[in-house]
Amino acid sequence: MRVYTYSQARQNLAEVLDRAKSEVVLIRRRGGDTFQVSVKPQEGSPLDVPTVQTQATTEDILSAVREVRERNSD
Repeated sequence: MRVYTYSQARQNLAEVLDRAKSEVVLIRRRGGDTFQVSVKPQEGSPLDVPTVQTQATTEDILSAVREVRERNSD
């Protein structure tokens, strides 16, 4: 575990973040407050979205798109 002062952490932020990938990093402020920096593992892609079950058919969707386009073209 590595401990940085607030000033050291500001000046070496890239180093602090790189180190936090492999170990817990602490940042200590002048007043004594201590903050822990660690990596939160990412679970899947932020673009992964759950599917939605619907009764709409392809023709229903295409019809709705045509209707919106016609309204916006006026």
